[in-house]
Amino acid sequence: DNNGTMISVLCNNKPHHLLSIEASKSFTISENVVLILVILSLVSSNSHGFVRPVDNYFLPRILSSTTCSPCSVLSSIQQSSTTAKDDDAFKSLEEVPTKRYHEGHPALLSAISVFAPRVNTDACRIFHGRGGLFPGAEHLTLDFYPPVFLLTSFQNISDAELESYETALKTLWNSESDKNTPDDQNAVDVMPQFTWVYQCRAERGNSITQLMEGSIPDPHIVTEYNGKNKFLVHLLKGQNHGLFLDMAVGRKWLQNKCEEGEVVSVLNLFAYTCAFSIAALNGGADNVVNVDMSRGALKSGQRSHEINGLVEAGGAKFLAHDIFKTWGKIKKLGPYDCVVVDPPSYQKGSFVAAKDYAKVIRRLPSLLREDGFALLCLNAPELGPEFLYQLVIDFAPELCYIERLENPPSFASAHADKALKVVVFQFKPMGTE
Repeated sequence: DNNGTMISVLCNNKPHHLLSIEASKSFTISENVVLILVILSLVSSNSHGFVRPVDNYFLPRILSSTTCSPCSVLSSIQQSSTTAKDDDAFKSLEEVPTKRYHEGHPALLSAISVFAPRVNTDACRIFHGRGGLFPGAEHLTLDFYPPVFLLTSFQNISDAELESYETALKTLWNSESDKNTPDDQNAVDVMPQFTWVYQCRAERGNSITQLMEGSIPDPHIVTEYNGKNKFLVHLLKGQNHGLFLDMAVGRKWLQNKCEEGEVVSVLNLFAYTCAFSIAALNGGADNVVNVDMSRGALKSGQRSHEINGLVEAGGAKFLAHDIFKTWGKIKKLGPYDCVVVDPPSYQKGSFVAAKDYAKVIRRLPSLLREDGFALLCLNAPELGPEFLYQLVIDFAPELCYIERLENPPSFASAHADKALKVVVFQFKPMGTE
């Protein structure tokens, strides 16, 4: 329209960098269509799969003229694209003569600007720099645990950069608040106080977490699966927050299997706060056995079961045991229609995927019903999916590969083998088809 155009780019069926253009009022609809095609041609020629900020740098200047035509736009864009160097792609935004922040990564700032926060939004990832799709932002992630933003950096960043992200988040929040005021009868929810948390994980194994502004609800309850599942989270306690957002697809897969009646009994190994259990029971499972060494994590999981109204049915069991010393009890409570294996990749004294995962896989045939499922998860960048496949071939050949689940689009990665692996196998005993 005459106020501007927002373009969302899909590359390999995954959403990527969003580009905002202040279009000239003299442009006609057909000319704007040409503009869109020009920009898409830039995307298709970019090996990274997203519009380079250098293009975002030149376009506002090109479009500032009321006399330019689509042909001149194309010529100007081509010239700017061929003269700019890749090393200059992420120029300091203070050089850009448009409404920008003086510091901060442009891809993260762009992701913030197009996000639409709602009080009743499911918990989600807004920006995933760790996926390697945005050069220079590999250390940054931004999550939304309504109504709280959580910015995580795996490197030390300057106060000026932090301030730029805070300004962007606050601007976004205030804009949404203006749309949802008590006087607005169409408002679904009144936006609460702006709140954000910053966690710095620059030092391996150590993190510093700060409440930068606002206040966190107590208890802090977030949702998933369009509000069907509720989880208790804690953003100020350690590196883990009670819910791993990248595992949403795995939980949805399990819940669907339970809703379809294929899975009735579930064994949830390395259960942490029992999010898989919530998904299974809300999907209609009769019985879930949650096993984890951490009593604190299981207690948090029990509270989430209470919040979801799942306690009275008595379908969940919570075993605070060392899995490797409890196989007898675990087997006695089976067999199971599905075994979920979601261990830490490296936890000294507890589990190291490279040497301990095989010990779990070799037990699976004795725990599963015929045609039962094994959902194997691995979040170690140094171990690709072939690691899991080979372990199954070596230690549980009765498990047949079904599929590898795609991670949520918000966790898109340039290196799929290094990203989270969630793989489905089905138990077919020897002698059966």
